[in-house]
Amino acid sequence: MKKIFVDGSAGTTGLRIFERLNKRDDVELITISEERRKDLASRKAAIESADAAFLCLPDDAAREIAEAVGNSGVKIIDTSTAHRTEPGWAYGFPELSVDFEKAVMTSDRIAVPGCHASGFISLVYPLVAAGIMPKDYPIVCYSVTGYSGGGKKMIAEYESKDRSTELSSPRQYGLAQKHKHLKEMTAICGLSQNPVFAPIVADYYSGMVVSVPVFTKLLNGSPTAKQLHELFCEHYKNQKIVKVNPLGADGFLGSNNLAGKDILEIEVTGNDERVLLAARFDNLGKGSSGAAVECMNMALGFERTMGLDL
Repeated sequence: MKKIFVDGSAGTTGLRIFERLNKRDDVELITISEERRKDLASRKAAIESADAAFLCLPDDAAREIAEAVGNSGVKIIDTSTAHRTEPGWAYGFPELSVDFEKAVMTSDRIAVPGCHASGFISLVYPLVAAGIMPKDYPIVCYSVTGYSGGGKKMIAEYESKDRSTELSSPRQYGLAQKHKHLKEMTAICGLSQNPVFAPIVADYYSGMVVSVPVFTKLLNGSPTAKQLHELFCEHYKNQKIVKVNPLGADGFLGSNNLAGKDILEIEVTGNDERVLLAARFDNLGKGSSGAAVECMNMALGFERTMGLDL
């Protein structure tokens, strides 16, 4: 029986992780009283008594507790932005490569990817790693997400009876091109410049589609749509959580079709001149709590998909 502590279990991600683990009989959840949940010493003691701890905190608070705990041997799984590109922290997307997988399995410090970043990296990393996409490719990325990704405050705004009529329409944000996920999107993929990133929040609870359009003539070797599809199929071969759908879907791609699921599906559509790559998943699943639980499973020796809804 492994002991787990969720630091920040009152937030959207922390609550979802706590609920997932509370249903399992192979882990024991450590809890502290409500009046001590912000006390550093109490949280530190709880983490040090656990086999693994999730940090579901603002960035500064995550840095503070990680530094306080130090090298205690506890598996620390941070869902914040704080450590995603920090040396010594494994990036929690094990499907990217054997090296990423090994790092998650062996590291005591694991940073869970951001939701937008997960979709972007699932599409761009394989192309850069294969030498197909130049590191200075002028990437444009669109991402449509449900409002739960904005946390408790945004959820309350969208679900208020007196909400603004503007909330009934999709809203683009990150207009200054300083979105907090850009750093990991660029660094993990090995890009030499940031993409133009256009995130959009819409009036539904959860689920997202991240899209990256490419001109094949700007890719090395000018691959066809079929060749790109084959590359993704090979890269994610035998994966249970990341799947590549058949080539050339048409019609509509719903952003909430995988709400409540923990898988990520990749689509390759378009033609041999202009290809649209898309990753569809739940921002609360593979985009946050599902990815966090997957990392915990791997770090503690559980079956990777234990407690996940595929």
